[in-house]
Amino acid sequence: MVFFFWARPSAQDQKICIERAGPLNYDAKYKGATANSTSTLKEDKELLNDGFFTNHARVLVGSGLETFEKGKIALQNWRHFDLKWAFVDSSTQIQNGVRFCVCAKEFIPWFVMPLEVVYVTENRNKKKGIALYRFGSGTLRGHLLAGEERFSIELDENNQVWYEILSFSKPAHLLSFIGYPYVQWQQKLFASQSGNALLKHLKAS
Repeated sequence: MVFFFWARPSAQDQKICIERAGPLNYDAKYKGATANSTSTLKEDKELLNDGFFTNHARVLVGSGLETFEKGKIALQNWRHFDLKWAFVDSSTQIQNGVRFCVCAKEFIPWFVMPLEVVYVTENRNKKKGIALYRFGSGTLRGHLLAGEERFSIELDENNQVWYEILSFSKPAHLLSFIGYPYVQWQQKLFASQSGNALLKHLKAS
């Protein structure tokens, strides 16, 4: 099962895909795995042996608490998906259990890929001057890939604000299996363009 449309998917199109999508399409033991540290995920041999590819990108987007707060709001409004070829409905609430779609244009058709928010965390330490907001979403049946992706915004001890993407995935459909080298390249392209989109938004605001 795969969802695609010849024209830009409407809100109704996405709703239909979500209704038809099945449960999470990867092993339950990996649910929430992206909540672990980046190094832990990258060094997880079991994940590697099960055929998952890890993708990671970290971009400096500014400094200070104000930038962090703006970055948090930007993530909550899906500004990191302000791309010509991919989007998420900006009204999508980032809460545990919420299902949504990533819509991506591949040559002629638009593929609609259903996911579910599997965790949301926010941590602050005023004494150290650090703050972190992040959420992870898992792929559902009907998605071209199987795995999980985390988006985060962080204010570190040096007062720098970082945007980070961390994911693990593997093909879940014949199309993605055949074109997996292209899929991996596209994931890296998304990471780069997503960081630029967020940075552009923060500078404009």
